[in-house]
Amino acid sequence: MKTQSVKIERGSGNVFADLGLPDAETYLLKAELVTGIDRIIRQRRLKQVEAAKLLGLSQPDVSRLMRGDFREYSMDRLLRLLTALGRDVAIIIQDSDAGRPGRLSVQA
Repeated sequence: MKTQSVKIERGSGNVFADLGLPDAETYLLKAELVTGIDRIIRQRRLKQVEAAKLLGLSQPDVSRLMRGDFREYSMDRLLRLLTALGRDVAIIIQDSDAGRPGRLSVQA
């Protein structure tokens, strides 16, 4: 039996950047927001129909969102979904560490 050598690379922390997608930081931020929406829905044990009513979406839209299909959602719309779920959203602008560009992140 022949063994093959597998090259392992450390990821950047952003799978979208690692895949070479344009606007990788935006995709990562949106994915983090959707993860937060999903977590809230699961914590409240809401059925998709109940979540849809709260969010002003259809049940199939909630299903797609919870499966990670968020391309059609703007950042603004995702933030509004969080507020519809009773979350306050604060955007904080601060200096980045010296010598590096700023970054986008979500803290929940």
